[in-house]
Amino acid sequence: MDQNLANLRNAFVSPRAFYDDANFPRGFSRSGHFTLAEAQALEQHGVLLKSLYNKDCEPQNSFQLQFVNVMEGQLPPSNIIERAWAKYLKLTTCKTKFHTLFGRSRAVPDSYTPAYSADDDL
Repeated sequence: MDQNLANLRNAFVSPRAFYDDANFPRGFSRSGHFTLAEAQALEQHGVLLKSLYNKDCEPQNSFQLQFVNVMEGQLPPSNIIERAWAKYLKLTTCKTKFHTLFGRSRAVPDSYTPAYSADDDL
């Protein structure tokens, strides 16, 4: 496992750290959506992952080619970097549904007349 993780880190070397302040202003690790390993993978390799996903650069090795195939839907995610990026995309691109215990308020029909009027004596 350590050998595979070391190979992955070497295959996705990024020039700088990746942050998404618009969607995760407190960082990936403090958002509650990612494990510590996923947050670390996104921060360390996210710049390269984003450029591969947007097709701004070409894959340079077999790990990067596999990542592109996973993002195109040809393969399921098989490593921590692919799973973390897939989770990141799901959280940032899919609209979340908001459920409440209360339904919509009833619409009041136009022919509604109150049971008493202001002219009635109380």
